[in-house]
Amino acid sequence: MSDQPQPHLRPEHQLQHQPHPQPERQPQPERQPQPERQPQPERQPRPTPRTAPEVAQEAAEVRRFQGRFGLPGLVDVHTHFMPERVLRKVWEYFDGLGALTGGLEWPITYREEEDRRVARLREFGVRAFTAMLYPHKPGMAAWLNGWAVGFARRTPDCLHTATLFPEEGVHTYVQEAVEAGARVFKAHVQVGAYDPADELLDPAWGLLAEAGVPVVIHCGSGPAPGKHTGPEPIGRVLARHPRLPLIVAHMGMPEYEDFLGLAERYPQVRLDTTMAFTDFGESFAPFPRRALPRLAALGDRILLGTDFPNLPYPYVEQLYALERLGLGADWLRAVCHDNGARLFGLE
Repeated sequence: MSDQPQPHLRPEHQLQHQPHPQPERQPQPERQPQPERQPQPERQPRPTPRTAPEVAQEAAEVRRFQGRFGLPGLVDVHTHFMPERVLRKVWEYFDGLGALTGGLEWPITYREEEDRRVARLREFGVRAFTAMLYPHKPGMAAWLNGWAVGFARRTPDCLHTATLFPEEGVHTYVQEAVEAGARVFKAHVQVGAYDPADELLDPAWGLLAEAGVPVVIHCGSGPAPGKHTGPEPIGRVLARHPRLPLIVAHMGMPEYEDFLGLAERYPQVRLDTTMAFTDFGESFAPFPRRALPRLAALGDRILLGTDFPNLPYPYVEQLYALERLGLGADWLRAVCHDNGARLFGLE
């Protein structure tokens, strides 16, 4: 019932000594049937934890792939390990279809505890992997680098990874990380929303170029573009530091051909395969078939990357996707093992 005061008839409109006539009761219209509530589209459910037989079957499948091509193991340059509470936040972002996911459903296949994830990679026969960690704001990179020192010490098959951000003091903590044994850095232009050519980063890029420490950098515009993604900003960095050993993550998707061009121009530029060529990657950023000859010609500078554990499909799918390219056994052996082993001195 309304809380507003009810109107009254003014006295001059009332009949003397006569009751006010009541209006005839109007028939009520029949209540129309309400439309049935439409079910809301359900989000893709989280993958359920694998049973022991399923885990064993998956590991056997990855091992069979290696056996077919005579691989002594895999070198995966793009796997994610970071402080647990940070990783949980990353997973929550994917679950919530955050803007940088491009609105794609992204169920995390390997949503497991850290020790289980490390064991999984070993079961897959991964000889060496990375801890791709990255800051999204100032004041975070040095703390992540401190965590990474401990992770590398307790995980000898992880290539000691560090990160950076355009801020005061970046040169100092990058130098400290290199002196502490960092073998690879991670830069995330999309998440960090920074220009890789920012002058604050220039001394750090110079240091890494001189030290020959590779940098895996997400600078392509997939799955969603950022203010400083694409080949032009990182191209300005390479013009200043042509000997900087860059590994362009995700093959630079969707600007594949532009980033292949950077690799053709700069001998120290490599690309990793993370999510490229898979059915998932092809659904939003298809690799142009006309570029396959260029991909084949750069076979000594393409590196296996997977994005483990943040995959929306099984690990082996990345391997099968590379095989489907039809570029031959030698190319596959180089990408899945030899190129990474040579870059990081594992041979």
